[in-house]
Amino acid sequence: MLGTNRTLPTPFVLTIIGLGTFITALDQTVVVTALPSVMLDLQVPIADLDRAAWVITAYLLGYTVAMPLIGRLGDVYGYPRVYQASLIIFCIGTSLVAVSSSLEWMVGARVIQAIGGGATVPIGMALATTLVPRGQRGLALGIVGASAEAGSMLGPVYGGAIVELLSWRWIFWLNVPQSAVIFMALFWLPNRRDTGARVDYMGGVILVGALLLLSLALSRTGLFTFDSPYPFLLAAGAVGLIALLVLVETKAYQPLLAPALFRSWAFLTSNLTQILVGVALIIAMITVPLMANTVMGKSPFTGALWLLRLTGVIPLGAVCGGLLVSRLGPSPLTVVGLVLVALGMFLASGWELGVADPELTVHLLIAGFGFGLVIAPITVHALDAASEDYRGTAASLVVVSRMMGMTLGLAALSAWGVQHFQVLTTGLEFPLPLAGEAAGIFETRAAEYSANVNAAGLALFQRFFLTASIISLIAIVPALGMRRGN
Repeated sequence: MLGTNRTLPTPFVLTIIGLGTFITALDQTVVVTALPSVMLDLQVPIADLDRAAWVITAYLLGYTVAMPLIGRLGDVYGYPRVYQASLIIFCIGTSLVAVSSSLEWMVGARVIQAIGGGATVPIGMALATTLVPRGQRGLALGIVGASAEAGSMLGPVYGGAIVELLSWRWIFWLNVPQSAVIFMALFWLPNRRDTGARVDYMGGVILVGALLLLSLALSRTGLFTFDSPYPFLLAAGAVGLIALLVLVETKAYQPLLAPALFRSWAFLTSNLTQILVGVALIIAMITVPLMANTVMGKSPFTGALWLLRLTGVIPLGAVCGGLLVSRLGPSPLTVVGLVLVALGMFLASGWELGVADPELTVHLLIAGFGFGLVIAPITVHALDAASEDYRGTAASLVVVSRMMGMTLGLAALSAWGVQHFQVLTTGLEFPLPLAGEAAGIFETRAAEYSANVNAAGLALFQRFFLTASIISLIAIVPALGMRRGN
């Protein structure tokens, strides 16, 4: 193990951090293609698909809620050791998933897996800012972000290949040796503990509870349709816990959430921008394949290839953003990225049923590159606002902001989409054969009905893209505020 003052080559440091982030990020989306096999093996009927979806949802919840507490643990006990502890939790969870005998068991194991896996992103970011020279921090954070995006992007492909060659359980068994390699490599990174720092465990527990309730509330479409009191009760519970957290934090010797962070204009504007980016991103990621598979009549595989044109270029944008942030500054670079997202989504809002290349690919590449371009500058600006003893906490909150934005955007999209589609299809009645009607006339009426429904769906998806474009433009406002000091 190296001493705490030993300087390591930047490529070596980033390789270790990037590989760990990539492996854990795979598991966010790896079960998407494996879910049918999981349901068959665990004898979950297709009618219970909503229950089976918790295999995905549970990971996202666990991934989000524990981040701030684990980020603070890294600040106090050293990022490499907490990273290693997170990998152990990840491996315990992934092993429990691999031996699952019921859906309930698997969902619980996915939460444990996600708590460990989710920690690698903020801890990796904090490690990058600590061990990499200041002039290279933008690039380092871009590479960490690119690794996470690449893992999420390749997850469905990786999962599908493993299921095809072996079985869905091997998706998770293979995580163990991969994580073990990263675990051993982390011993080469110097572990710098802050002996004077303390962890506010009470504040951590309360914050975990608040984030859990808030995530569940935001994930419910009823929050926007007002057809159920459930999401509002969850939101009220989250608000109550947040109020309790404020009370506890004011009395804590070293609070989990440093008050200085929330007095920092740089930190607040970075996180607000990140929330809006998350909303726009999930709208784009949902709309592209859904539009392809429905009104366009394309296969699910084709829809996935369309989406890959958007997500596949995000890691490239993240690396470019990391290279440019020190030259252009966080605010101008973020604005450029948001303008590209807005432009790509605006162009996509003009798609017709016969859209094809090169327009299709060019529009998605523009938006995807823009999404990637903002990762490093937003993170750099947020972490620069934090003191060295709170970088892990700050990094975790930046990631949480994005996840919350995606959760909020998904629920709002679902609620608004259903309501708006009903408005667009008002007056359209499914054609039934009339007595004495010639077959040709009925077929004409049925074709007209189908064309009208498709036109309504096309109009809906066009407005989804336009909404993502507008949200990206709105995000420019707090992004411009990032130029103001800490």
